[in-house]
Amino acid sequence: MNLFSAINQALHIALDSDPRAYVFGEDVSFGGVFRCTIGLADQFGKNRVFNTPLCEQGIVGFGIGLAAMIVNEAAKFRYRSGNQFNCGGLTIRAPYGAVGHGGHYHSQSPEAFFCHVPGIKVVVPRSPQQAKGLLLSCIRDPNPVVFFEPKAWHSLYRVAVEKVPECDYMLPLSLAEVMREGNDITLVGWGAQLAVMEEACIEAEKDGISCELIDLRTLIPWDKDTVEASVRKTGRLLISHEAPVTGGFGAEIAASVVERCFLRLEAPIARICGFDTPFPLVFEPFYLPTKNKANIGCNQVHSELLNWDVNMSSGRAHPNL
Repeated sequence: MNLFSAINQALHIALDSDPRAYVFGEDVSFGGVFRCTIGLADQFGKNRVFNTPLCEQGIVGFGIGLAAMIVNEAAKFRYRSGNQFNCGGLTIRAPYGAVGHGGHYHSQSPEAFFCHVPGIKVVVPRSPQQAKGLLLSCIRDPNPVVFFEPKAWHSLYRVAVEKVPECDYMLPLSLAEVMREGNDITLVGWGAQLAVMEEACIEAEKDGISCELIDLRTLIPWDKDTVEASVRKTGRLLISHEAPVTGGFGAEIAASVVERCFLRLEAPIARICGFDTPFPLVFEPFYLPTKNKANIGCNQVHSELLNWDVNMSSGRAHPNL
């Protein structure tokens, strides 16, 4: 099953298992641009699956009102009511990231913006199997969730294919997954970037570098314990995302790891990210963090250990000691 099929199946399950569930948005009644909602209106009717005007603010505002039965700011609704009411059931699905031809309007990665809003959870799946389980968890969570679906270069909606259980299942939010175990360096990412980072791990292993790869899956609240445990083991960290490096969520991860693991770090934390420019159309291959950039980053961070060995053998102290 590919990504759009997994999303479609999760929405089928959500609508079938909960009569209060609705799907509405731009072009969703006939399947949407990526066909993720195809067949839903035929099965569940136009009262539960329907198109809206092309106005994102109106769609979100209507969603808040429908989920909470009063129009208010979704992220603050639970806080303002002293936890008496919440805006649970509101899940905002949105594509994100590079698609190969989206340019500066349709290739952005705005996840860090939403991570800065207290009360909203931010989830980014990397694959069809992950997308279905995480989406069902988001829909059933008592907090509003922004669910980013990666487009990737050749549209991950259709290219990525893997075995997806037909049953109703949920994957836990705020729990990262260690995709590959290693001893020399920790790599952290999310969404479509995981495929790039996995290729970088394979290339790094040719140079004798053992990489531990972590899929964060949920950015807010993110799984600090899993990342911290890995960095304490490897002593090195590389973070990669498509969003611009300045103010990207990788900076938050780096700051937190420095606070919690400073004495265990053997090298400066590296970030392989997009540039601080609008997303370029013709220069997309230069903008995006690739496996080669990540592999170079792995080698640079790993070389700090070699410098440490040389410094120790010559009697010079490591700068972290």
